[in-house]
Amino acid sequence: MAQENYRASVLVVSSTDKILEFLSKVLPPNQFNPIDSVKSCGEAKRLLINKPYDIVVINSPLTDEFGSELAIEIATKYNSGVLLMIKAEAYEQVTYQVENYGVLTMSRPCQSHAVFQSMKLLMATKIKLRAMEEKTASLEEKMKEIRIINHAKGILIEKLHLTENEAHKYIEKNAMDQCVKKVEIAKGILEHYEEV
Repeated sequence: MAQENYRASVLVVSSTDKILEFLSKVLPPNQFNPIDSVKSCGEAKRLLINKPYDIVVINSPLTDEFGSELAIEIATKYNSGVLLMIKAEAYEQVTYQVENYGVLTMSRPCQSHAVFQSMKLLMATKIKLRAMEEKTASLEEKMKEIRIINHAKGILIEKLHLTENEAHKYIEKNAMDQCVKKVEIAKGILEHYEEV
């Protein structure tokens, strides 16, 4: 997935509409869309249960909590990038509290170019994480196929008294003859011999 074709979904958690208006002006819709908003921590938690967001922007303080606890929870529980905007006087303390959880912090007032760069960084990180997740899922699937094939080889060795090499060749040849993957042949072997 190329970054220039990717649109990041954004959730803004802020007790006021100022940050939403600011972000709507700063973030190009062809890169950040949709941009949804809620006013409280509770609303954000309820929304995130059913709807994943690529990036969550929290404008601290919220009506029902400061915002750092929510930022940590989202960063650890969900697969979202988190940007926590805080007053300048609390910046160092809050940054120290949340940075080890992968939460990006920014002191207010914010410059539009700095916000845009931070959002692009979160988007790039999300793209990289998604690619790694897809690669991990692919590797897990391959490992599962290898386990199935090895199990089928074991059955061929036990039931037909083949060597490991002969069992491997048997599965490979049948896969080529039938134009299917080796795992399909292995599944057929397992079904045949486990029924008997």
